[in-house]
Amino acid sequence: MSDAIKHECGIALIRLRKPYQYFIDKYHTPLYAVHKLSVMMEKQVNRGQDGAGVANIKIEVPPGRRYISRYRSVEPQPVADIFAKVHKKFRKALKDNKDRATDAKWLQENVAFTGELWLGHLRYGTHGANEVENCHPMLRQSNWRSRNLVMAGNFNMTNVDELFGKLVSLGQHPKEKVDTVTVMEKIGHFLDEENQRVFDRFKGIFENPTLSDVIEDNIDLQRVLHRSCRDFDGGYAMCGLTGHGSAFIMRDPAGIRPAYYYADDEVVVVASEKQAIKAAFNVEYSQIQEITPGAALIINKEGEFNELTILPQAEKRSCSFERIYFSRGTDPDIYNERKKLGKLLIPQILEEIDYDLENTVFSYIPNTAETSFFGMIEGLEEYLAKKRKHAIMEGILFEEELDKLLSFRPRIEKLVTKDVKSRTFITADELRDDMVSSVYDTTFEVVRKGIDTVVVIDDSIVRGTTLEKSILKMLDRLGPKKIVIVSSAPQIRFPDCYGIDMSKLKDFVAFRATLKLLEERGLDYLREEVYTQCAGTLASKNAYSTNFVKALYEPFTDEEVSKKVAEIIRPAGLKAELSVIFQNVDNLHKACPDHLGDWYFTGNYPTQGGNKVVNKAYVNFHEGKLVRAY
Repeated sequence: MSDAIKHECGIALIRLRKPYQYFIDKYHTPLYAVHKLSVMMEKQVNRGQDGAGVANIKIEVPPGRRYISRYRSVEPQPVADIFAKVHKKFRKALKDNKDRATDAKWLQENVAFTGELWLGHLRYGTHGANEVENCHPMLRQSNWRSRNLVMAGNFNMTNVDELFGKLVSLGQHPKEKVDTVTVMEKIGHFLDEENQRVFDRFKGIFENPTLSDVIEDNIDLQRVLHRSCRDFDGGYAMCGLTGHGSAFIMRDPAGIRPAYYYADDEVVVVASEKQAIKAAFNVEYSQIQEITPGAALIINKEGEFNELTILPQAEKRSCSFERIYFSRGTDPDIYNERKKLGKLLIPQILEEIDYDLENTVFSYIPNTAETSFFGMIEGLEEYLAKKRKHAIMEGILFEEELDKLLSFRPRIEKLVTKDVKSRTFITADELRDDMVSSVYDTTFEVVRKGIDTVVVIDDSIVRGTTLEKSILKMLDRLGPKKIVIVSSAPQIRFPDCYGIDMSKLKDFVAFRATLKLLEERGLDYLREEVYTQCAGTLASKNAYSTNFVKALYEPFTDEEVSKKVAEIIRPAGLKAELSVIFQNVDNLHKACPDHLGDWYFTGNYPTQGGNKVVNKAYVNFHEGKLVRAY
């Protein structure tokens, strides 16, 4: 997007299902898993550039040998930094032991990162400072293998306060009141209880150290996850590794956050995006499965796996922003969905330009909107094809007019280019308004001054800041008669609370436009009414029932809000006419029928916690508090 936003996060998991020696013999390297995980993580760098982490567990190494290894980094290229360190470990260990390079037993007893179970994570930090301590995977340690827990995830909980309180009521003393720590400690608590349950069951039958192996073989992770997750409210795809070599990947009941897996006789792998698995293992997309919402893919100590129900599946509300913007567009389904988003905008565009294609230039910003741009052009071509067919069948054109109609093509130009590799957002919220706009460049002498209309498609318009401060000014220098900004996503009206950094209402240009309309139409009293309702429901602890903020938008049509958005983002001194077109929600659902999570556009949250967050967000706005609502 021109107004880039952050989101949490990317996960990658690999379980080698054959002995470590098998991979050394077959692939002639002890670094098979290292290479595969690095590819999976690099292909998901779009999901997190603030930091990264990797954890590895060796299964069945002798006592006294380190069996859990972890590296985390917040360097400018954290994934490359981590794997450079891993390779350095191997080089150092094999420097004087070159003959041991193919000896799996020696490697596992003497070299870190030679285990069968791997977990990688990419972080966009929407909470906390960008420090290595905030990077996943997180580690909960114990001297008992089966009580060790390594966790990473793509998640955000709306009820952290309640979860924290339950931990305290269980007798714990968590070190931080954040969802990452709260989630890990809650799962860790029930993992400890499960260890104790199995110990009590078998303690009179087996003696140590055999009893430890019996405990590991009988731990019921499905039971642990059910007891841990039943009161979670949020969007999540979370991965956990136990010290003895089991693993789980749990997905929220509404399928808000994505998670996919592939398995064969050598590996089980999991990632946030199909493309990461495809790139690393070169499998067919049809072989990559989606983890069922409310279920967990559980891999046991022996490498056997099964997808088991943990929580009742809710109505599926997968995040549509994954399809519009976040996930890589090289996934064939996402590619086609983005094209369709562009194509479905054609009727609105044609009406806005008064069907004058001859004097209109089409382009896109930023590079990620290119696919929806292709769809928009495809839609124009289909419109022209119908027009040609109608003219020919009517038979009323002279030869010259027919030649012109048959040869006409939409005018396509690349008008705005991102000319540096750095991202346009600034991490610190307090500096957001100072976002610089010098990362774009413009193509001159392709627009006829005072004659042409310029239609530019964007993924989505969130704050409108970059449009106002740079892009519109740059386009205006080209001399168009009119500028039409087209958003392939609908108007963002409500905060997200499931992992996307869109939490403050005042940031949304559609919300600011609505406030202006309320003021102009004499409906400003609604602001106070909604505040009273939101504050009252928060005070009564009944904030989960209703999204009261919806009432602010009800008096106005989408077109009225769009028109006001155009007024708000219009820079001082802009010479061209300006209009803004947004996708509508019905067309979004047509383009992405399997990903109906639209709460940022409609306010229809998939969990009750969403209503609490939006009501609290409005109270924060009304009281002038520049803080997140979760």
